Amino acid sequence: MHLSRTPLGTDAAAATRARPYALDVRRTEDAVRELADRAEITDALYRFGLGQDLHDRALFRSAFADDATLDFGPAAAAWGGHSPVMTGADIIVDTILTGFDGRVGTSHTVSNPRVAVAADRGSAELTALVEAQHLLTADRTTYALLKNLYAVALVPAGDGSGSGSAGDDGSWSGFGSAGDDGSGAEGGDAAGGGAGRWLIRTLRIDNIWYSGDPGAVFG
Repeated sequence: MHLSRTPLGTDAAAATRARPYALDVRRTEDAVRELADRAEITDALYRFGLGQDLHDRALFRSAFADDATLDFGPAAAAWGGHSPVMTGADIIVDTILTGFDGRVGTSHTVSNPRVAVAADRGSAELTALVEAQHLLTADRTTYALLKNLYAVALVPAGDGSGSGSAGDDGSWSGFGSAGDDGSGAEGGDAAGGGAGRWLIRTLRIDNIWYSGDPGAVFG
C-alpha cells in the first residue's frame, strides 16, 4: 500500500469539513426539503460510480451538468501519472468509458458523504471517500485499488442543464429518469414541488492511498 499526502486541507473540502452538524435548518418542513436535496445530491455521486461499474452510458451521463469539469490530476500525481482536466459532460463520459471499455472492470464504493446546500438552493458542495477497484479484464491479478477523497460542486438539474424547473418558493420540480440519449434530460413534473435531481458541475479527485499498479491500469 502506498500512502499519499492526505488532501484534507483543500479549499474544496473546507465547507463540509468544518461544520460540526449535518442540517442547516431546524423547522420540520425545511428539514424535510433539505433531506430530500441531500439524498439527490449524494445520488449524483452514486450515478457517477455505478454508471462506470455497469458500463451504463445513460446513467453515467446523468450525473453531470453539461458544462461539468473533472480533475483526476491530483490523484494521478500520487503514482507519478498525469491526467489533464476533462471539460464538458460528453467529453468526460467518452474519455472514461472508452478508456475502460473491454479493458478495465471497476467497482466504486462511496462512504462518509458530507453535504452543504446553499441557502438559496442554487448550489451545493459534497465531500466523500470513494474506494475504487480497477481490474484488467485480460489479467485480473493486475489491479489498482484507490482510496480517494472527492470534492464535488453541484447544481440543481434545472440550473442550465436542461431539466427541472424552479418554483417561486425556491422548490425544484423535475423528477424522472435520464433521457434515452444519455443526456440526463428529463420531463419535469410541475406538480411535484419537491427536490429534483442535482448534477455534478465540478469534481476534483485526490488520492489518500493506493495499492496495486495504477500505471498499468490508467496508462
